[in-house]
Amino acid sequence: MGKTSKATKKFQSKHLKHTLDHRKKEKLQKQKIKGRRGNKTEEEKVRSALTRDDQKLKQSAKEEVFKDMSVEEYFDKGIELPKENKKSKAARKAKSEENDDSSSEEEDMATSMATLSKNDPEFFKYLQDNDKGLLDFGGSNPLDAISDDENDKETEKVTGDQPVQKIELTVILVRKWKKDLREKPTLKLLRNVAVAFKGAVNMNNDEHLEEYKYTISEEKAFQELMFVALKDLPTAVQKMVPYKIIKDSRTLPSNKNVSKISSIIKAHCASLLVLLNDITNTETAAMVLHSVNQFLPYIISYRRILKEIIKSVVEIWATSREVETQIASFAFLHNASKEFKKAMLESVLKSTYSTFVKNSRKTNIRTMPLINFQKNSAAELFAIDELLSYQVGFEYIRQLAIHLRNTMNATTKKTSKANPAEAYKIVYNWQFCHSLDFWSRVLSFSCNPEKEQGHVSPLREMIFPLVQVTIGVTRLIPTAQFFPLRFYLVRSLIRLSQNTGVYIPIFPILSEILSSTAFTKVPKKKENLEAFDFDHNIKCTQAYLGTRVYQEGLAGQFVDLLGEFFSLYCKSVSFPELVTPAVIVLRRYIKNSKNVKFNKQLSNVVDKLQQNSKFIEEQRSEIDFSPNNKTEANRFLNDVPWKKTPLGAYVIVQREVKDEKAKILRESVEEDDREKERAKKTEEDDSEEDEEDVEMSD
Repeated sequence: MGKTSKATKKFQSKHLKHTLDHRKKEKLQKQKIKGRRGNKTEEEKVRSALTRDDQKLKQSAKEEVFKDMSVEEYFDKGIELPKENKKSKAARKAKSEENDDSSSEEEDMATSMATLSKNDPEFFKYLQDNDKGLLDFGGSNPLDAISDDENDKETEKVTGDQPVQKIELTVILVRKWKKDLREKPTLKLLRNVAVAFKGAVNMNNDEHLEEYKYTISEEKAFQELMFVALKDLPTAVQKMVPYKIIKDSRTLPSNKNVSKISSIIKAHCASLLVLLNDITNTETAAMVLHSVNQFLPYIISYRRILKEIIKSVVEIWATSREVETQIASFAFLHNASKEFKKAMLESVLKSTYSTFVKNSRKTNIRTMPLINFQKNSAAELFAIDELLSYQVGFEYIRQLAIHLRNTMNATTKKTSKANPAEAYKIVYNWQFCHSLDFWSRVLSFSCNPEKEQGHVSPLREMIFPLVQVTIGVTRLIPTAQFFPLRFYLVRSLIRLSQNTGVYIPIFPILSEILSSTAFTKVPKKKENLEAFDFDHNIKCTQAYLGTRVYQEGLAGQFVDLLGEFFSLYCKSVSFPELVTPAVIVLRRYIKNSKNVKFNKQLSNVVDKLQQNSKFIEEQRSEIDFSPNNKTEANRFLNDVPWKKTPLGAYVIVQREVKDEKAKILRESVEEDDREKERAKKTEEDDSEEDEEDVEMSD
């Protein structure tokens, strides 16, 4: 025998005696109860005798098997199939003889009836007329009463490997379904439409084509079925199990048909997912999304299918090139998340953010509009529930901060496992920069004082950590090669400061570039280079470094951002004090710099700053409140548009010039795309003509 386990020894020492005593007491109690009930019946005696005999047989068999070996030895030999003994053979033989006897009895009865009809024809005729059932002496089978339909159903359940009987789907049948769905929908009809729709959307899937009940060969029938499944089916479902609107949310009643219909819709949504993953135009996308939205109350409890729907819709939102399709998918996500917050919102927020980051790896002039659309629309999704958005956003911003800290440690410590030369790439990439810019848009949208209207948004707590991470990224590698990244993040900080009313010290981040070699060294002349695109690049290529073209581009970006930053406070009562340090720094640089063109641009900005300072001083000379009166200070020049200030008017002109340049650049890119498309089409037409010529020659 094997070694006794510790658990067994513990049970034997502590619980075995108590267990045995308890079983003895139960046995005595049962015997007393049986004694009080009186004598057993004959049937009970026979049953108890049979039970005792079975127990004796089992005990004797057990003793016989394990008499001369242990349990382990027995199983080591392997398990052999029991041999058929003589008794079982005899039993089967007796059973077959019994069946033969019954059949022979039926033959004897038939012979007797034939004799009766000859010897006593009058009595035989009497039996036929009055009780013909006595002459039907054949054996009867109770299973013969089952209908063919029931047999078919049972066969379908048991024999799943049999091929499905195909039904050709015609326009007439589909229109009949459409009429029945509108007049008298049933569960069977819903199921048939869902099954036919599943076969239709999976027609190109050859692996499972044989499993589908319906086949479609007519294009008209296919189109009719699409409209029936996407429009009439949801209406029929709502007619059978109507929902109630409770607190702006559709809620289903407690009905026995709800679970049945929900299971049908769950299977139907798998077909809708196939369509969602193969969207080709805005009309189809709008129809499918509308149909899914109507089914949401019935599938909201199916977490897995709901997650797949969200994933597919978010993928359409993130990858579609058509603006209408993007808007339709966003509208679905926004409305569904707002209606079913608990079931959908968190999943939608995480899915949109992760999908957006994944798809922002490739950024250029063609993809930037789509990426900006994703940022702005996702920011609206995060504004649905600011408390939940804070929980989700805090984790993601914390991840960005951890990446920055690890990168800083890797670049400063030689003993780090990471390669210091490559560590910066974890942070200096488009995905990281787009993430920081995205969170600035989220906070700008939700933490706007006009939107808050008295209540403080929970997302305001994330402004400080986001600003710290963003500034840390801008100063990680202070070289001219990554000044485009710095400018990109500075624009993000300006937007955040403008919309939240939080002051962010941006001028020091900008002024640091004035001391770089990009401005102090004499630039190289390369006349064949185009202007560097700062809007769609975060890293300068080696060909532009140290060139006059790049230096002029840096100067233009510096002047532009300088004006954008100070224009945020062009109406502030403290504007003169705010710009004084900046004016001193810029004047000192102009005095020592030999870059005539850049000096002229900086002098123009300094003049506008000083003009705006004089304008504010003139306006505040007429006020009668002290600087510590914040309420009056915030209302200072509220009735004056910022565009009417000297600095504001200058910034407006600068924006118009920049927008005109961007428009020209976009139009040139679009023209190049159209030219490529025409060339591709011409090439395809030429290849088709060549193929036709070859066929004709053959």
